[in-house]
Amino acid sequence: MSSLQTLDIAARSATTTPSPHARGRPQVKEVAKLIDVSTCIGCKACQVACMQWNDLRDEIGDVGGSYNNPNDLTPDSWTVMRFAEVEPEPGKLEWLIRKDGCMHCEDPGCLKACPAPGAIVKYSNGIVDFISEHCVGCGNCVTGCPFDVPRISKTDNKAYKCSLCSDRVGVGLEPACVKACPTGAIHFGTKDAMHEYASERIVDLKDRGFANAGVYDPAGVGGTHVMYVLQHADRPGLYSNLPTNPKISPLVSLWKGVAKPLAVFAMVGAVVGSFFHYMKVGPIEAKEDNGTDEHDDGDIVVIEAPPEHGVVVAPLDAPPDGRPRA
Repeated sequence: MSSLQTLDIAARSATTTPSPHARGRPQVKEVAKLIDVSTCIGCKACQVACMQWNDLRDEIGDVGGSYNNPNDLTPDSWTVMRFAEVEPEPGKLEWLIRKDGCMHCEDPGCLKACPAPGAIVKYSNGIVDFISEHCVGCGNCVTGCPFDVPRISKTDNKAYKCSLCSDRVGVGLEPACVKACPTGAIHFGTKDAMHEYASERIVDLKDRGFANAGVYDPAGVGGTHVMYVLQHADRPGLYSNLPTNPKISPLVSLWKGVAKPLAVFAMVGAVVGSFFHYMKVGPIEAKEDNGTDEHDDGDIVVIEAPPEHGVVVAPLDAPPDGRPRA
């Protein structure tokens, strides 16, 4: 998580006012992280670097008979390696390894779904970051994310995910995972430069027999600032269920799109209706209590008061006739 002083903010959650651009700096180029799956060896150096830089310490869990450790993203594991043994063609076994984490969508569903002002921000360079002190722990970001990335901590009830090391990027450094990768499978730079490099890698992969090699930059979320070079780009599901065409949930669009103005209209209508009702009927006046109860048919029923004198209250241990026991 970065300081709000390091990067210009392009969008904020639950905020309709435009973001400030006080410094008047020149337009910032969009950045991207490119992960070349074909050269990844699954060493998990990126996992270690992520935890070290962000001071994370996850619990030791059960690997469940796989190389995945941990098995899934957690509030203390913002990036995980996912191993998949697949058979894309009959008789051809392949070992596909994918680094999983936040994709930093150009149109982030988590930011759209978040109801807390300023809890999720998108910087002008494309990085999507969580600001924990503004998070209310509602979990709407989990619903809005088409990649199922954010995780809610049971310790402080806050949402956490990969920040793409926005604090490092803000001072001109590359993300920690890029710095630690021993095979150069992770690259970082402007998005245009990453697409150029991906094109070179795709040509090489096609020469090696991967006819469907390509770059994963899904248009359903406006593109992402974390991209993959895949040997089988036509079937991203082979890579541990990477979504083929991710899109923001229709519920988020309905809630923040159609339902929101309708709710505002209903609130305005209720206020206007209450005003005219007050002007026509006036305030509700309390009726005086005269000790009588008047029915709808006009009859008056007199409510008799209990007798004040001559009532003998027998003690609890006295017989029914009121005489003392022998």
